[in-house]
Amino acid sequence: MHKRKNIKFFQLIVFTFALLLLSFTSCNSQTKTKKEASVYFNLKIAADATPAVLARVLEASEKPISEIKFEKGTYHFYPDRGLEFYVHISNHNDEVIRTSFPINGFENLTIDGQGSTFIFHGVMIPFFINDSKNITVKNLTVDWAESFHSEGKIVAHDVANHTFDMEISDEYPYEIRNDQLIFVKEYYEHTLGQAILFDPKTKAIAFDTESYTGLSLTGKNKVSRNLDKISYKYKIDIRDPENSKLRKENNLKVEELKPGLVRIYNHKKKLPPIGMILVCKGEQDKNRLAPAFRVTHTYGFNGTNVNIHHAGGMGIIAENSGDLILDNFNITPSHGRMVSTTADATHFVGCRGKVELKNCTFNNQLDDATNVHGTYQEVVEILNSKTIGVRMGHYQQQGFVIGQPNDNIGFVRLSKSFFSYDQNTIKSVQKINSRYMLITFNKDLPTDLKVGDLIENLDGYPDLLVENCTISRNRARGLLLSSPKNTIIRNNYFHTEMEAILIPVESGHWYESGNGANIVIENNTFQDCQHSGFNRGVIRFVTDDDNENIAFNNITISNNKFNQFDNLILELANTDGLKFAGNTITNSGTFNQLNPENPAITIKSSKNIIFKGNKYSGKAKEILKTDLTNSVLKFE
Repeated sequence: MHKRKNIKFFQLIVFTFALLLLSFTSCNSQTKTKKEASVYFNLKIAADATPAVLARVLEASEKPISEIKFEKGTYHFYPDRGLEFYVHISNHNDEVIRTSFPINGFENLTIDGQGSTFIFHGVMIPFFINDSKNITVKNLTVDWAESFHSEGKIVAHDVANHTFDMEISDEYPYEIRNDQLIFVKEYYEHTLGQAILFDPKTKAIAFDTESYTGLSLTGKNKVSRNLDKISYKYKIDIRDPENSKLRKENNLKVEELKPGLVRIYNHKKKLPPIGMILVCKGEQDKNRLAPAFRVTHTYGFNGTNVNIHHAGGMGIIAENSGDLILDNFNITPSHGRMVSTTADATHFVGCRGKVELKNCTFNNQLDDATNVHGTYQEVVEILNSKTIGVRMGHYQQQGFVIGQPNDNIGFVRLSKSFFSYDQNTIKSVQKINSRYMLITFNKDLPTDLKVGDLIENLDGYPDLLVENCTISRNRARGLLLSSPKNTIIRNNYFHTEMEAILIPVESGHWYESGNGANIVIENNTFQDCQHSGFNRGVIRFVTDDDNENIAFNNITISNNKFNQFDNLILELANTDGLKFAGNTITNSGTFNQLNPENPAITIKSSKNIIFKGNKYSGKAKEILKTDLTNSVLKFE
């Protein structure tokens, strides 16, 4: 009896020991796996972090990574040993670029800078994120050693000869070639090109800059022979780089008076005021080539506690992705520069799920704080009952694939309606070249489909939240939004040189699809927007096509504060269903009025508009101006 008990006791001890050993082995194995999955870089690589970071990222298929951490400090990234490839990027130039972070095919990855600053050099895309899921980038700052723009101070005028002199600091090396000013950077250079004035006192776009800029860059060629004899079988884009120079020659002439001081001749607008800063970034078809973040075909991206001080393009451009959350994701300039990013702070094309911008600051970028839209593509060929050929409308949308299998596609004829007249789902997309693709559908095409109709991806729009953000001192708009899903814009501050909020249907230039619906704009402050000289509303609903078709519906604008120097607050067209309630409109007196004849609100081609409980103490002699169909409306 005792022997059996002893045997059982011994077996129990062995079994328990085996469990402990298995548990220890399992824990040790998990710890080892975590160590392999977590990568840590220290300041030993700081002089050029590209080789070490790239090498480890490229090993991830064999050695998976769940986290990349950096010892807090400043790291430089050079393109010389970066991964190189050719890319088409929406609303950017098509370029050969290099990157240090090719995040391709990753899942559940966190990149934590732990407060570090990453300084990039030359034409690089710091974070290239593609075909991934649940990617987080946090606690870091992105900047460039040398900016993709240049600045000069206006110091003198010659009114008789209509020239102005500009002082250029040593921060912006330059050459004069064939009477043209060329700013020379590390790995990059640019001409005067697109330019705008900043006020050094306010660090914002100068008041009425449209009277002085852009610069008068080109004039008509003196010699141009037989160009009218060139014929094209297919439609061309006159904005294409190869076409945009036709019949044009340089107009401006630049002369150096002494080192760091140049004189500019042949400008046709007003001479820019003395003391203002002229910011220039080169020609339009060459100046968007290095966004800080490029996110494509990625579901789940979080940018948290990220500061972007500069980029040669957008802060982040996201395409065909979903569930993108930016929280404390800030675009602000550094080193005393007037400019942060040289294009939009953020931009979302064909995205879905949700896009959230929370607690962000977007300052001094040279385009919108955000732009959310789809893409119209033109039907140029009907090949059979299920297949069409489509063309990209704008040269900076080349290579963009409109959708994936089973996405719902709408067929649109804007002359008839801003909404699709029929729908179908994608079976396949075949890319023939960057501008022409074949789309095959699961069902037969509409019987009334015509060449010239447009298509849009009805699934490629997100629910949007913009909350607790500061948007100021930038060129262009605050928010440019084209989404028929649900949009909430609340508790934000706007001080922009153009519209604070623009809701368009844009079909003839950028081919940015979508129309505004289910929009709530509440508890925001609008301070002296539209101060650059455009005669437009602070909030504006507008279409490219001159017709009375409804494009926007279910809009609420409530409990906002408009403190404006000029009159026009709301410009409304083609809308069915808008409530404007509880808003306060005052005159700031900050600047002289540019358009004192304007009313506060204009409405045309709209219906079901309600005004209730608003307070007005501005200077407009007429608060509300409507077309005949809205003559019974009253502002209250």
